[in-house]
Amino acid sequence: MRDSFFVVGEGVLEFDGKGEATTRQPSTAEELRRFRFSRLGPKGPRTDEQTRVALATAITADVPQPDSVDPAVPAGFTYLGQFVDHDLTMDRTESQLGQDVNLDELMQGRSPALDLDSVYGRGPRDKDDQVFYAEDGVKLKVGTTTPVPFPDEGTNVPFEGFDLPRRGGTAGTAADRRLPLIPDARNDENLVVAQTHLAFIRFHNRVVDELALTGLSGERLFRAAKELVVRHYQWMLRTDHLPRIIDPAIVDDVFTNGRKFFEVPGRHYGRDNSPTMPVEFSVASYRFGHSQVRGAYQWNRVFNSTGPGGIATLFALFTFTGVSGNFDPSSGTPADLDDVNRGPLFTLPSNWIADFRRLYDFTEADRDDLVPPAQFGGGNVTKRIDTLLVDPLTQLPAGTFGGRGTQFREIERNLAFRNLTRASMMELATGQQIAELFGAEPLTAEQILAGNGGAVVEGLSEEQQAQLVANTPLWFYVLREAEVGNGLMGPVGGRITAEVFHRAMEGSRISIVRSPYWRPTLGPDSSTFRMVDLLLFAFEGKADLLNPLGDPAGA
Repeated sequence: MRDSFFVVGEGVLEFDGKGEATTRQPSTAEELRRFRFSRLGPKGPRTDEQTRVALATAITADVPQPDSVDPAVPAGFTYLGQFVDHDLTMDRTESQLGQDVNLDELMQGRSPALDLDSVYGRGPRDKDDQVFYAEDGVKLKVGTTTPVPFPDEGTNVPFEGFDLPRRGGTAGTAADRRLPLIPDARNDENLVVAQTHLAFIRFHNRVVDELALTGLSGERLFRAAKELVVRHYQWMLRTDHLPRIIDPAIVDDVFTNGRKFFEVPGRHYGRDNSPTMPVEFSVASYRFGHSQVRGAYQWNRVFNSTGPGGIATLFALFTFTGVSGNFDPSSGTPADLDDVNRGPLFTLPSNWIADFRRLYDFTEADRDDLVPPAQFGGGNVTKRIDTLLVDPLTQLPAGTFGGRGTQFREIERNLAFRNLTRASMMELATGQQIAELFGAEPLTAEQILAGNGGAVVEGLSEEQQAQLVANTPLWFYVLREAEVGNGLMGPVGGRITAEVFHRAMEGSRISIVRSPYWRPTLGPDSSTFRMVDLLLFAFEGKADLLNPLGDPAGA
């Protein structure tokens, strides 16, 4: 989790381990290099710790949380959202301190953009980032899984191309050797986002193969492939991802009529025209996905509710990564994952390869042959976007927030508490303040306190409830708004999110917003390219690549 934010016009907001925040002015050189945040609305009041603890406890209460319905959202979209967040907030300027880079590179590197820099880094010609690329300098590296005997010979073989590439070698701690060779190590924080990142690597490599048939080679081939990949990625986000999480009318309005509040053309642009990222998005609205997380997943033929390994718990999906986990199936507690030397494996065990049929609905692409067998767990849908988080999110492994090797209070493992605390330290605008800014009808006191089958805030005193109604923390407000809107973000959360996506696409060097007549060529028609289409292209439309472990006998 980021420990400091450079907010344009305010300075550098820094946080210590005791929940205190300070603001200082950066040097001129530092200001040039810092990833740039901004405020969309005014500052808001802070929330006292007692209220934050009570609210976080209500949000993470161990109660049944409804699935997404009408329509159900395939569970892969939860982690696609996390992958996108890392793409937006990938800070390419951090490793450039002290290096000679031109101003244009600095501006691009410190700005949010939807350009897959979390996959590409600074490209194969960069002396530091070329380590992510194959010897040809065009394709991206992939990794190989580790054979394991459980449960059968089908998993006791290595699978090339089904793990992220990893550092390996013999130097450093076991954790060092497990680190992924990708530009943004955050994409190895849980197994679903890691396998999602791998799918994007495979997508790029498949596009390279197709374009090579036209005679392109070398740098020209890489640039052409990257441009095609990024445009299709942006199209998928605009037409497939966003309408599943935001009221589609809001998405259509923003992408048809433009932005109304965030960096509106001619009104809010800075001198260099590069985007910023509102803290209201980073610290509140785009943390909606935390409520979509399931406590357990039907993962593949080995790990499902009827399989020999049992259903895949959320804890296991942290365990089988190099950044948050240790690939050790004997790990049973977050403290086990905090041990950087634990475990004998250094790449993903073969029995934990994803079955993508269980994460996405390929019937959307008329592929009824890619439906996972219901008698062996079937697929997964997200939890509804609302004010409830599954109980395992009260016990985050320290690796997910950079806490390995440090001392912290147990409440700080609670994701809801962390979200509320960070927002309070940043004096984030309240939901009511943003609703007023947008001219939106605010939620009523009853909607904030009672909601629609979400968090029950009875643990708050009358005074705390009154404060919650008057000054609702923006993250809680966004979730409550979606909760009363049948699981879709509305006029506050949806508007913030859609406008930031639009601006990030506009500000990217490769941009479908600035190229309004571009249309996809890798989907079923010239207007359609969904996440299932991306996966079908990346994995050659083959069941044995989308689900390399196959199905149980009798499926």
